[in-house]
Amino acid sequence: MELNRRTVIAGAAAASVAATTAFGGTAHASGGRGKPVRTLFGKLADGTKVHSWSLENGGTRMKVLSYGGIVQSLEIPDRRGRHTNVSLGFDTIEDYVASSPYFGTLIGRYGNRIGKGRFTLDGTAYQLSVNDGENSLHGGAKGFDQRVWDVEPFTAGSDVGLRLHYTSVDGEMGYPGTLRAKVTYTLTRDGDWRVDYEATTDKATVVNLTSHVYWNLAGEGSGGIEDHELSIAASRYTPTDAGLIPTGELARVAGTPFDFRRAKPIGRDIRAAHPQLITAKGFDHNWVLDKGLTARPEHIATLRDPSSGRTLRIATNEPGVQFYSGNFLDGTLTGTGGRVYRQGDGLCLETQHFPDAPNRPSFPSTVLRPGQTYRTATVHSFGS
Repeated sequence: MELNRRTVIAGAAAASVAATTAFGGTAHASGGRGKPVRTLFGKLADGTKVHSWSLENGGTRMKVLSYGGIVQSLEIPDRRGRHTNVSLGFDTIEDYVASSPYFGTLIGRYGNRIGKGRFTLDGTAYQLSVNDGENSLHGGAKGFDQRVWDVEPFTAGSDVGLRLHYTSVDGEMGYPGTLRAKVTYTLTRDGDWRVDYEATTDKATVVNLTSHVYWNLAGEGSGGIEDHELSIAASRYTPTDAGLIPTGELARVAGTPFDFRRAKPIGRDIRAAHPQLITAKGFDHNWVLDKGLTARPEHIATLRDPSSGRTLRIATNEPGVQFYSGNFLDGTLTGTGGRVYRQGDGLCLETQHFPDAPNRPSFPSTVLRPGQTYRTATVHSFGS
């Protein structure tokens, strides 16, 4: 399923130009910038139109949907210059609506889980939408991943991107306050994908936005990610209970399968008889980043596929990252390449504040108040 980076021979170069023309509607030199192009992707049951936006810059190609801010495809080159899509997803809006496990989505108001869907803020108790057993996951039954965002394309200097806007009204999914969210996707001249999150509120609330791309650097639909090599700059992680809610402990990774301080294949320890791996059916935990909460994005993780040479480096100002190894992909979903997704066919690295932080005063706060602006940023840098 692989395609790859900059071509050398004339025939490969011609194929690359043809592929680029089909992708964005305009032929661009390899690595060049393409103005965002909008096409109709489909319609929701109520007739609402969902558009797809195609972007290209620095050798990276993306398609983004107005529904859920979904990254429907993200193509990067391998060591031989051949492009392929490295994000899991679907071909139709019907599939995203019916059965998506958050493929490529924007997550909000609260990324990850809140225990029993409850929290208390300033003396008032709030009951959220519960959609994961007794817990609230990724904003509830209809989170930001299922909303149609307003999308504004832009070019700025050597950058190209999209600004996505969504207003979540007071009480939506049980959350207090009207939250105005803006998420900016930028492709840089170097082919980096930067995500900037902003939000304001008119009432004290909690917010924790993230992106839920499922990565497979060998190519979407190519098989498992167990041989991908991963490093995470974290000496501790947050163990969970049977419902995958943090216990409150910040446990050391040393001497456990959760130690990714030095790069290792994901499959090396994933089947170890560790209670936390048994509970989650693999990795589905928050790593406590050594750098903590920072003013600017700092490097926190590197993912590498030895077969293609593709690498993904992630920098963020967030204090945590959720590494999810695709444990609940069960062979019932067919992706964009026409192949079935099975357990471990993709992985997520969701930069974030910690799960259940509204109920854990010792965790970094996720409270946002009127007059404040929520701002976080994550940068994805690709190489081969």
